[in-house]
Amino acid sequence: MAKLTKKQKEALSKYDPNQLYSLEEASKLVKEVNYANFDASIDLDVRLGVDPRKADQMVRGVVSLPHGTGKSVRVLALCPPDKEEEAKAAGADFVGLDDYIAKIQGGWTDVDVIVTMPTVMAKIGRLGRILGPRGLMPNPKAGTVTMDIGGAIKEVKQGKIDFRVDKTGIIHAGVARMSFEPSKIQENAQELLRTIAKLKPSSAKGTYFQSISISTTMSPGIKIDASSVEGA
Repeated sequence: MAKLTKKQKEALSKYDPNQLYSLEEASKLVKEVNYANFDASIDLDVRLGVDPRKADQMVRGVVSLPHGTGKSVRVLALCPPDKEEEAKAAGADFVGLDDYIAKIQGGWTDVDVIVTMPTVMAKIGRLGRILGPRGLMPNPKAGTVTMDIGGAIKEVKQGKIDFRVDKTGIIHAGVARMSFEPSKIQENAQELLRTIAKLKPSSAKGTYFQSISISTTMSPGIKIDASSVEGA
């Protein structure tokens, strides 16, 4: 077993790994137990009582975090020439179509979100094997395939995130950065959890929120009491 550093020991002494904390308490503690010396991402891990193998229990959605993610999101707009200026004005980092399709086919995927339009999806479909495994494939349900390409880009830049349950029944999502105040961490996390609660499949039986934890890139997870979450 690896020896714990002084910083790790100090972080672990500040909380009880077996205790359930309220969302408000956890949002404060996650800053106290962090021992990274950079502006680490703060993530929520939510285990749901669903069976992702069943189509009617696949939980997926989008949410606009009230305080954004704190992360600079690189957006590629795959659009026809007549929409390029709109995409650039909305803040897209990369704008084009055929040239970027060729670039992606060559292995380039140095973006965080790809936004496009229904009229060009036929061209983009061939990129599924490259973009799909990286979670970059545009999807109407995520709001990244739309005729309002400018609006979609602005929403992504302002903190709109796409989330989905993985094959083990867990949703992983970044909701803040260490530089955020505890109240903003709490409000962002609350908004995500409230949205997940609304998406509970009618066919899901038993406890929906099996477990919720919050952590940073380099910190232990803090367990959250689901009863402290509005709408959970």
